[in-house]
Amino acid sequence: MSNVHTAKVGVLLITHDPLGHVLLATADAILGHCPLPVQVLTVPLDSDPDLTGAEARRLATALDKGAGVLVLTDLYGSTPGNIACRLLEWEQVRVVSGVNLPMLLKVCNYHTLTLDELTEKAASGGRDGILLCAGKTV
Repeated sequence: MSNVHTAKVGVLLITHDPLGHVLLATADAILGHCPLPVQVLTVPLDSDPDLTGAEARRLATALDKGAGVLVLTDLYGSTPGNIACRLLEWEQVRVVSGVNLPMLLKVCNYHTLTLDELTEKAASGGRDGILLCAGKTV
């Protein structure tokens, strides 16, 4: 069996500090662990986008074992989101913005999917995890 079929998609969280670490720690606490290789790149408000972008490229390269890298970021158009989108120049990278806990849990639970399938699961997990909770009316 080739390495591409046995390799798992790598996950890179690029978020404002400390959101990525908190999301991953919470997912680990709920699931016991995330079965995918995951790295977190936190982006402080005063970060240098070029230096942080270089670190994002280094982490994405280390995570890609042949199945690609799914990048989850918090806010489209922000510095973390822009750094994430720069990685789209690579064929084996997908980016989903608006990361939330349901999205990350969905990604961890569907760890055997391909990069494109996992990207769709991430997006659906994020959308489906947003619910309007109505209270009792008096």
